[in-house]
Amino acid sequence: MGAQQKRTRDPEARRRALAEAALEVIAEVGIGRTTHRAVALRAELPLGTTTYYFPTLDDLIGAALQHAAEELRVELDGWAERLGGAGDVPAELTGLVQGYLGDRRRVQVEYELYVAAARDPRLRPLARGWLDGMSRMLEPYAGGAAGDVVALVDGVILQAMVTGSDLDGDRLTAVVRRLIADEA
Repeated sequence: MGAQQKRTRDPEARRRALAEAALEVIAEVGIGRTTHRAVALRAELPLGTTTYYFPTLDDLIGAALQHAAEELRVELDGWAERLGGAGDVPAELTGLVQGYLGDRRRVQVEYELYVAAARDPRLRPLARGWLDGMSRMLEPYAGGAAGDVVALVDGVILQAMVTGSDLDGDRLTAVVRRLIADEA
């Protein structure tokens, strides 16, 4: 039949596919049970591909955290845009948090990776992206209380995830409103 065509390989696409697959595996089984083999299977790539691009499991989990951090940065940009046009910033922020909690699986993965950063100092700069990005986004509305609002939002999200309950939107809006008013 003639010469075989070589498949074009895109290293960045493979890295991205592996990071996305790692996020999916983490969502299903947690970080502690995530393996190179499970990620390769999910990505439909040979096992050797995962270890080629990410020699250690820590490297693979770090790539997943980096991928999640990039997605969060894009989402925070969208949040900033919506808050900029909002007449009622506390209510709009509550709506954004409720929307974020609409994808519980994604939230679970991101918070699991967030906790991994608490154990691994190399991952901390990536996890700080959420904290710093949220603070910067909220500073025009909350001033020095922006960090307090971020801590509140983090706590509310974590409690909703742990309890499996819905967010009390009225309560969150009221507390954010008080924090912002105290700063004014």
